[in-house]
Amino acid sequence: MPLQKFRNIGIAAHIDAGKTTVTERILFFTGTTRKLGEVHDGQATMDFMKQEQERGITIASAAITSSWNDHTINIIDTPGHVDFTVEVERSLRVIDGMVAVFCAVSGVEPQSETVWNQADRYRVPRIAFVNKMDRVGADFAEVVKQMDKYLDANPVPFQVPIGSEDNFQGSIDIIRGKAVYIKDMELSVEEIPDSLKAAANDARGFLIEKLADFNEEIMELYLDGKDVPVELLKQSAREATIKMNITPVFCGSAYKNKGVRLLLDAVVDYLPSPVDVGAVVGIDINDPDKSHTRHPSAKDPFAALAFKLIHDPYVGQQTFIRVYSGELRSGMQVLNSTKSKTERIGRILRIHAKEREEVESAGPGDIVALIGMKFTKTGDTLCDSDHPLFLESIFIPPAVIEMKITPPSKKEEEKLGVALRKLAMEDPSFSVRFNDETNETIIAGMGELHLEIIIDRLKTEFGAIAEVGAPSVAFRETITREVESNYKHSKQTGGRGQYAHTVIRLEPNDGKGFEFEDHIKGGAIPQEYIPSVRKGIEASMDEGILAGFPVVDVKAVLLDGTFHDVDSSDMAFRTCAAICFKEGFLKAGPILLEPMMKIEVNTPDDYIGDVVGDLNKRRGKIESMRRYRKGSQKVIGFVPLMEMFGYATQLRNISSGRANYSMEFFKYVPVNKEIQEKVLKQLQEKKKDKAS
Repeated sequence: MPLQKFRNIGIAAHIDAGKTTVTERILFFTGTTRKLGEVHDGQATMDFMKQEQERGITIASAAITSSWNDHTINIIDTPGHVDFTVEVERSLRVIDGMVAVFCAVSGVEPQSETVWNQADRYRVPRIAFVNKMDRVGADFAEVVKQMDKYLDANPVPFQVPIGSEDNFQGSIDIIRGKAVYIKDMELSVEEIPDSLKAAANDARGFLIEKLADFNEEIMELYLDGKDVPVELLKQSAREATIKMNITPVFCGSAYKNKGVRLLLDAVVDYLPSPVDVGAVVGIDINDPDKSHTRHPSAKDPFAALAFKLIHDPYVGQQTFIRVYSGELRSGMQVLNSTKSKTERIGRILRIHAKEREEVESAGPGDIVALIGMKFTKTGDTLCDSDHPLFLESIFIPPAVIEMKITPPSKKEEEKLGVALRKLAMEDPSFSVRFNDETNETIIAGMGELHLEIIIDRLKTEFGAIAEVGAPSVAFRETITREVESNYKHSKQTGGRGQYAHTVIRLEPNDGKGFEFEDHIKGGAIPQEYIPSVRKGIEASMDEGILAGFPVVDVKAVLLDGTFHDVDSSDMAFRTCAAICFKEGFLKAGPILLEPMMKIEVNTPDDYIGDVVGDLNKRRGKIESMRRYRKGSQKVIGFVPLMEMFGYATQLRNISSGRANYSMEFFKYVPVNKEIQEKVLKQLQEKKKDKAS
């Protein structure tokens, strides 16, 4: 099939806007499935994990291949819950176009904005689908207004709904100038009823006016008062959508099977093919200032990006990749340029949610799963060994919440370790570390629900039983002033001794992470030991110094040192640098950093005072309040994560269950002195309790 007939799309939105139902209907109408899967009864094709079926939400993005009007459509269904935002992030990195789903009643919700901003980061063209038009309170025009106001989406309605709520019957196709009625799955195309002609004419005028800004031919016809041909409108609309100048808006009710086939037509008509997206640019692996382009062609050298890992109980680890150029065949050897390792391609699978189809090869635009990859993880580039390059990786937000996890017996320890390693490989926003001092395994993730799902999966998928502590905040440590640290490490035992000497300057490096500079002159420390110095510092940073939390935003400059011809070694310099760093860190005004969260609360007007008062008590800062919809307001602010445990219950109590909220990580900020002392004291007491 020619590349122009491929569409790689994602379906994304706020939780409960109906993304998965939209996808299920797409699969049904494209003939990929023979029955309608429903989220509410746990039968959705895309939500095939047990945890998804129990909760009725999407947790892991699922890839599926279908076809419509002679086009191949690869669909990635993504979660709406903010705890799984990394799933959206990695899906957006590899798709060419997106369908943003909005609820006709709730409109633009907090996670809708997050997803929209993520799509902006990756420059993904999108169309919008206003779902749930059959629900009480559905308001298509209001959702379009909110998209313009809050998302700066430049939305352009391509349809006018025929009726709403119980009376929703279909939509008017603005471009074709026809009314499309849907009853019992049957489509009937008719003339526009007189009662809607004025609304249809206004919408068509608005559409032509918008497109005239980007197309001179339409501009001339518009100024001359002539009619614009349908094909010219479609072609111009496609170009404007792909360039992200407009967002076409469609409407329907996926649950009632209304509007989904017209949405599929829109995916084919307006979203880009790999050819429209064009070449990807990669970085030269030896020179970061040099770049290489890879065109979506089988003739270009092979280049692909791994964006997801799944551990399948039947076939083992599946590595999902998006192929950008060249051809991939079973048995081929390719280079993982991120890890500098060679991988041999085993089986290549095209995935239909739970089902899999083995294929011999994959080409540009394909999204496939590979079996048997040894080194490849999320964000890694796979490429032709003779033409290596790095493709842009995937942004992974930091974990902000931690939990202690303990196996009940020695026998369970190994099983738990294996399971945690597999889950950490699968999900880059989940991490595991072992605290030697307290002898505890600590897991970290994006939120309480994220860790709850992880614990559930440990039990159901891996049969690993564990005792779990209460969730706690993942603090970070850093310094506030510059210091110089001088340490000599000298140990004599019976045989060869250990000798190393380092002088390191530590500087605050706000927001820039860890940087290491080597200022050694005249071979005071031989070149081969410099990497060991860096490794020693990094090991100290991982373990934490003040309270066992990872150290961030520090610049370490190696100034001077000495060595011994016989007694110096990699290990001696690693140990010396670690101790030198620790000593310097404690003199450099060490402080704790806490995760600050961005919170959005949607509340009826009656409870606004209580909601704001409660957030102020939690050390929150209100940034803005705006009208959400009639009788409701949206409160936007910033609040420390450590004050937010149990907030869902409290919000339910103060609003009689009528308010809801969304929270996402914003940035790490210094903890005030009083709270830092309190946190450090609590940690010391816990250590004492453990020891006794």
